[in-house]
Amino acid sequence: MRTIRINLSILLLSIFCSLNSFAWERELVWPKGKMPDAQSHQIAAMTDETGSDKFKADKHRVAYLEWFDAPAEDVKNNGCMILISGGGYFTCCDVGLIKLWRETFTNLGFQCVNFVYRTPRPVGLPIYQTAWEDGQRAVRMVRSEAKKRGFDPEKIGVISMSAGSHLAMLLATSSQTPAYEPIDKLDDVPCHINWALVNAPAYVTTDAETGTPATRLGYGKDVRLSDIFKFDSKTCPISLQHGGNDEYSPNGSTLIYRELRKRKIPAELHLYPGKGHGAYGLERAIEFMTQMEFVKPVEPEVDIMERYASDDARREKVAEDVWPEGKMPCAQDQQCKPYIEWHFPKELKTKAIQIIYSGGSYMGNDPDGFEVAPARRYLNEKGMTVVTMKYRTPRPAPNSGLAKHTTAWQDLQRAIKIVRSKAESYGLDPNKIGIMGSSAGGHLTLMGVTSSMHQAYLPIDDIDKQPCNVQWGIGIYPAYALTDGPEEPNKNGGNLDDAVLVPEFSFDLKTAPMLFIHGDADGWAAMNSVKTWEKMRSMGIQCELHTLAKRNHCFQRTASPGTGSYTFLERIGEFLQYILK
Repeated sequence: MRTIRINLSILLLSIFCSLNSFAWERELVWPKGKMPDAQSHQIAAMTDETGSDKFKADKHRVAYLEWFDAPAEDVKNNGCMILISGGGYFTCCDVGLIKLWRETFTNLGFQCVNFVYRTPRPVGLPIYQTAWEDGQRAVRMVRSEAKKRGFDPEKIGVISMSAGSHLAMLLATSSQTPAYEPIDKLDDVPCHINWALVNAPAYVTTDAETGTPATRLGYGKDVRLSDIFKFDSKTCPISLQHGGNDEYSPNGSTLIYRELRKRKIPAELHLYPGKGHGAYGLERAIEFMTQMEFVKPVEPEVDIMERYASDDARREKVAEDVWPEGKMPCAQDQQCKPYIEWHFPKELKTKAIQIIYSGGSYMGNDPDGFEVAPARRYLNEKGMTVVTMKYRTPRPAPNSGLAKHTTAWQDLQRAIKIVRSKAESYGLDPNKIGIMGSSAGGHLTLMGVTSSMHQAYLPIDDIDKQPCNVQWGIGIYPAYALTDGPEEPNKNGGNLDDAVLVPEFSFDLKTAPMLFIHGDADGWAAMNSVKTWEKMRSMGIQCELHTLAKRNHCFQRTASPGTGSYTFLERIGEFLQYILK
């Protein structure tokens, strides 16, 4: 009798664990006989189910929601995340991503629900039509159940992949366009969403909208964003993540981002060099949600100079002038004297060298300020040698015939040559040199990266026999890069087609890859970075880019923990790992 009781207890425990682990609540999106555009070849199931020998297609014809366990009370934030798989509109295949997203967002306090739509593609209809119908109905159902399930009906987000991101874009931008005729009272419920985390959206450019990879890689004067996306009055904030080598072109994400900027809808764009089709940067998406206060209220901002106040990682500082006495070209009486400082780490972990300088509208610059010192200290901690530069400012006199940046550009070219000429004597690599600047310093970085084959001055000594090209650049909110803001903030946000890159950037054969980080709300617009990224990709140069929602110029001076403005130095560290691997 005792053995029977033990075995019965084990059996009950096994049944309980099985139910607890796998029996989430499923809810059909359509009532029986009411599903629009029903087609006999379509099913609604994830591929882990369809691959089973026990799968019966006729039991899986209707799109459904799969409600996961509610978040713990101590983390619950009254929000809901709808999870949308990709699969080319042929399947719902992202089983692993759905699991990752469920675990991640449940732990962050969101009620999570998996939305499984009809596939494969419908016959005689646009490839997305039945999924879009399912999607609008699903959002209505989620919103209608908010009170019962304990979340705010105006705190509903989606996360998606590939074809699922195409569908997410329809839900995010076009909720005021009915995908189907109403069938019951549920269709009176609004179907807009409140934010979207969009990974690698497929089919969004006109060279791909029939359901193929971008046949022209998203390029061409006649290639544009598909007009199915309406960007209506309910279009929500969006974070876009895309690989720079994706055959479902990342230009689709840059075009979406531009449309959001035209409407002043907060957005982020994260582009990853060398990456193909896939979901990248989940941490960046969470930082976006944190900045937007979708997770919880943002924490108080912290001054970056307080966070990076110590030079403990520096072994030694060595200063030297940029120009020999009497040899400085285009000397201007009102300008400061340029110099560089070598900052050597206590523990050298790389032979690469990072040159850093500040912005200041070409009216002033500070090699010890918030745009330089924290990055220098961060890289010293990582074991990297940093050279800081003070270049000549203020701008050349108006009657000098010189551009605002000419003397600073001369100083930069000379500084790079000095660093290269002395690198080996310090045990460093003369062929691993990068430059980094902010604002006007970002413009100066673009000059150094794109135009090193153009002499900024005539040679004066043997140091000028050294080349002044670099192996990478880092542009932090670069200013003055577009023709709608060559001297001032961008008049139209850099969003219009006639805002093109300024002519001083040569984009010569030694143009180097770059990292761009820019505030989405910056008056010296994020499109300075985005359009430069687009240009470099068209040249076959893979760059990295991050824009930061709601953040203005000098986004890093003070920032809230958990946001991209707070962690931006880590993007620099990751980019350098990619470049130096």
